[in-house]
This record gives sequence, structure tokens and C-alpha cells, in this order.
Amino acid sequence: MPGLRIVAGLLLAALSLATFGATGEPAGTEGRLPGEVQLTREQITDADCLGCHGQKGFGTRSAVDGSWRNLDVDADALHQSVHGEYSCLYCHADIEQLPHRVDLEEVDCVTCHIEQGEGSAPERTPWLQSDSLPIVIQTRQYTHSVHAEKKGAKNNATCADCHTAHYVFPSDDPRSTVHRLNSPETCGKCHEKELEEYRHSIHGASLMTPWKGESATCVDCHSAHRITEVDKLSAHRVIVEECGTCHSREVRSYKATTHGQLAWLGDKEVAQCKDCHDAHNTHRVDDPASLVSEENRLETCRKCHEDAGPEFVKFRAHADIGDFERNPELWWLGTVMVGIIILTLIFFYSHSMLWFWRELKSRPYEWVVVDGKRFRVRAKRIRHHSGKAFRRFSWQWRLNHWALALSVLTLVLTGMVVMFPDTGWATAIIDFLGGPRAFGYIHRTAAVVFLFAVFGHGIAVIWKVSRDKDFDWFGPDSLLPRKKDWEDMKAQFRWFFGKGEPPRFDRWTYWEKFDYWAVYWGAFVIGLSGIILWFSPFFSRFLPGWAFNLATLAHGLEAFLAVMTLFVVHFFNNHFRPSKFPLDRVMFTGRWDLEEFKEERPEHYERLKKSGELDKYIEEPPSKEFETVSYALGFTLLGFGLFLLVLVIIGFFHRGLV
Repeated sequence: MPGLRIVAGLLLAALSLATFGATGEPAGTEGRLPGEVQLTREQITDADCLGCHGQKGFGTRSAVDGSWRNLDVDADALHQSVHGEYSCLYCHADIEQLPHRVDLEEVDCVTCHIEQGEGSAPERTPWLQSDSLPIVIQTRQYTHSVHAEKKGAKNNATCADCHTAHYVFPSDDPRSTVHRLNSPETCGKCHEKELEEYRHSIHGASLMTPWKGESATCVDCHSAHRITEVDKLSAHRVIVEECGTCHSREVRSYKATTHGQLAWLGDKEVAQCKDCHDAHNTHRVDDPASLVSEENRLETCRKCHEDAGPEFVKFRAHADIGDFERNPELWWLGTVMVGIIILTLIFFYSHSMLWFWRELKSRPYEWVVVDGKRFRVRAKRIRHHSGKAFRRFSWQWRLNHWALALSVLTLVLTGMVVMFPDTGWATAIIDFLGGPRAFGYIHRTAAVVFLFAVFGHGIAVIWKVSRDKDFDWFGPDSLLPRKKDWEDMKAQFRWFFGKGEPPRFDRWTYWEKFDYWAVYWGAFVIGLSGIILWFSPFFSRFLPGWAFNLATLAHGLEAFLAVMTLFVVHFFNNHFRPSKFPLDRVMFTGRWDLEEFKEERPEHYERLKKSGELDKYIEEPPSKEFETVSYALGFTLLGFGLFLLVLVIIGFFHRGLV
């Protein structure tokens, strides 16, 4: 009977205590209490254990420092906990007999919980089989946390430090020490300074006034088990994610700023939540004690932006372009640029689809024989082999195109990482590039090459044509828009719908001029906004803070438009339309087959032939080796561009534009 077991346990305890020597150390060569062994492991029950540990105040003094260690257990509370159905020996697996050794091993909660997920000990823990996955995940997260990583260090938090050794309740049970309302006091046993700051913060104060609504506690911000060192990237991401459970709008808008984008990618030099709001001593914005109050905001900004002027505090740290009242400048810029993006893509995507359809319809039919049967199919792309080549681009312009292409691909790779920082591919690329610092150097170097390629080309063109006194700035050799471009575009659309013949193009087509001037427009917008962001310490002296929000928004939206036109419209116009598929090599070889030139640019061909200048442009066709290299380089660039396009589309559907 239980009563007799308890009495027997008390007698055993009395006998055991009577056998301690004068030094207080247990006798026996193996650390066991002396005397005849009364019970083996198979005979021990919980009642036997409670014979000693069930007595309130039961404990022992440490042989090291003499401190008292309580060893009593509240049996009722233990039986109500999640482990209440299991015997003492289930956890204290190294007890082989009573009286037991005093130097028992520490209970291994981690191994036990992980075993449940592996199914290696189902007979021991049937209670976990139906709900083991969350526990296993949490345990594994703990093993990678700062608490577990510093195992054995002073004040390291073990499972028992947070959950207690015997009174483990579900985290949503108010009796649990890790219940969100109890977590400040539990964490504060080690983090005393943080607890004191928290108590005086808006979160801690609200916790004391529950009628004002729920507030954040330790586990709400730091999570329960994914706790890492404060200077680790994972810690910042976890905290930002947890903040978003209450402040979703603010977290989303924070991620849309340069601060949020670069901080998420691991840049430690940009502002994180804790830098502006303080980690634990957080106050309302209108509280004079807040770091972002009107009285303190400039000083807070100057912790990073030392030269910031008084107007810099107008920076929108949580820039929401959908909030017209708080961010009118961003709302207007975002509305205009998104409108431009939508209209541009609708027009040119429709243009490409109509062109594709008309070229397929315009191809002549041919008969093919398969297994003795004749089939009528559309003819394949016409290959021109006249034996003569027309020089369209010199080596200088081809070199410039290479500089432009490579710099743009690099800018897209590194720039879209910032625009969509919380996608899986963005974090993988940033790690591959060596982290945010190396990524920044790569992006800015590519930007310099890009700007030199674009504006250097423009300067060279102006210098060249200015030396030609007879050059017609609105003539057929000029890249400036003219009336014929409008007429050609109308004729092209009539041809799309089968209402007329295709236009006869001269040296430059209307879509080539669009591509050309779109690059200058993009270089101006992206370049100007990028320079403002790059040299923000200088510009922060006199520009209002919201100017940097405008620069960030314009930089990202214009870059997105460039990607969606360059890698779709430009690729189609020059490579993917049926008459050019799969690759037009003219920018790599600089030459067209003479018959292809005559077909593509009939007006230009007839003009040169009439003036007698055609022979100046006739060359030998490129060699087979040169063609092979051109194909290899061309397909490499196209493939990489399409790969980047897929990543951007994934990022767009994951996060949107703003």
C-alpha cells in the first residue's frame, strides 16, 4: 500500500542520513550511501522516491561551496504536469538501486525529445508519438541556440532553468514558467538588467495594465528556442519576424527601406529595430524618453549619419507609399512610376505577342515527307548564305555593348537581391557573393562600368557626328525620333492585323530607338538615385530625409521596369521572334549576311547602293570558329538573363513591388 511504502521510505531515509561521516561526505568507494541495498531498480516505485523527496524542505548542502540545494518535489504538481504519467526512473535513468548514488548524472532532456522524432524509443514515450514533431523541432532549435552553444558556461540556460525540472506545463498554461506572461520573470533570473529596462518600457508597462490590451513579452520577440547571440544575423531576422506578428505594417514598410533591405541581408552598419527603438527600453514615439521622439530623433540618426542635418529627420523609417497622408511624396512617385510600368509592359508585351503571331502566320508552307507520307507545315527560319557580309557594328560599339551587357547582368543580380531580400534565392546569392560588404562593392563597381558605358557612348556619338557638318540630326542615320518612326509603327500594327504590308525600315527601327533611349532614361533615374544613396553622408547635410526614400523607391521600380523590358521585350525583338530565333549574332560578330541585311533594312540597303557607299561595308563572312564562339557567348548571356528574369518574377509574386 502507498502508506506503507512512504513509511518504509522514511525509515530508509533515516538510516541513510545516519550513516554520513563527520565530513558530511557519503561513505563507500563508489559514492553510494553505505548500508545494505534495500531495493533494486525493478523494485523501486515513485512512492519510494517520494519517501525522501516528497518531504517539504528536503535537500542537501553542496560539498563545493556549502550552499543549500532543495531536492523536494510537490507530488501533486508533478502529476499534473506533462510528465506526470511517468515514473521518476524514466528521467533519472542512471538510478540502479536505493539508496542511490549522490552524484547522479544530469537529466538529458534534449536527447530524449529528439529520439521521439526518430522513433527510437516509442515504448518509453507513447505520449509523444502523436504530437512529437513540434517538440523535436523546438528541441533541435534549442541545440543551435546561444544557450545550448555555451553549454557548461556560467549562467547558461538549460531546459530545467526555463521549464523547471518537475513542473513542466504547456506554454499556454498560466502555471507554466514559460507562459508568455511569466516569461519576463523567468528570463529575468539571468537577464536582470534587461528585465529592469523592460519593466519601464511600453511593453512592460502595458503588461501591468492588461485592460489596455496585450503587450509583447520576452518570448514574443526572441521566440522560445531560436535564441542566438544578439550580433548574429539570425537573431535580427527572428526578432524582426516576431515584431511583425504585432506590427505587420511597420515591419513590411521597414523592409521596403534601405535599412530593412540591407539589415535583412546581414549588413550590420545599417539601422535595425533595436537601434532606433532600443532593444528593451522601448517607448511610444511621442514619449520624450523614446529614441525616435522629436527631441531625440536627430541625435539617434546621427549615431550612424554623423553629418545629418536637421532636415534629415524627415526620413520615413517606415515608408508606406499607400499612406498618402503620412507619405505624400512617396505616394505620388509610386503612383506615377507604377503607372508607367503597367502601361509600358502592356504596350510592348502586346506588341511582342502580335509580332510573334503575325510572323508565324506569314511563314510560307512547305511539304515534308515522313515514312512515305507528305505533311504540309510552316517553313522554318530562312538561313541566308550569300557569301557576303554587311558590317553593321564596329568593334568599338561591340565592346561597348559587352560592357553594357555584363554590367547590367551584374547589377540585376545584386540589385534584385536588395529589392527582394526576404526570398530564399536572395539570401543564397548574398552568401555566395561573400556577404553584404562584398556584394556592395560588386554592385557599385558594376554601376560605374554601366554609367561609363552609357554616357561614354553618348559622348562619343555626339563628338563623332559633330565633326560631320552634313549630318542630319533627324535624318535616317540619326537615333533621334522622327516622323517616319511613327509611320513605321502604324504600318507595323496594320501588318500585325493583316491590314497591310510590313513597313520598309531604314537604318534604325522605332523599337531599336525605344531600346536605345530607354537605356538613357534608366541610366539617368537609376544612376541619380543610386548616387544619392551611395553618397548619403554628403547629401544628408542638405537634402530632406524623404529624398532618400524617393531615391530608394525610384531606384527599385526603375530597375524592375528595366528587367521586365530588357529580358523580355529586347530579347524578343532581337533574338526570340521567329525570324531570329534562337539567336541573332550581329552584336557579337558585327556583321549581317548581305541578303539578311537587304531583307531587314531595305531602305538602308537601297540608299547605300544608290550612293555607291555599299561596297565600303561589304566584308567576308565570319569564320566557322568565330560563329561557334558567338553562339556560345550569346547563349550564355541569354541563359543568364532568363535565369535572372525567373528570380525577379519569383520575388515579385513573393513580395510585390513595394
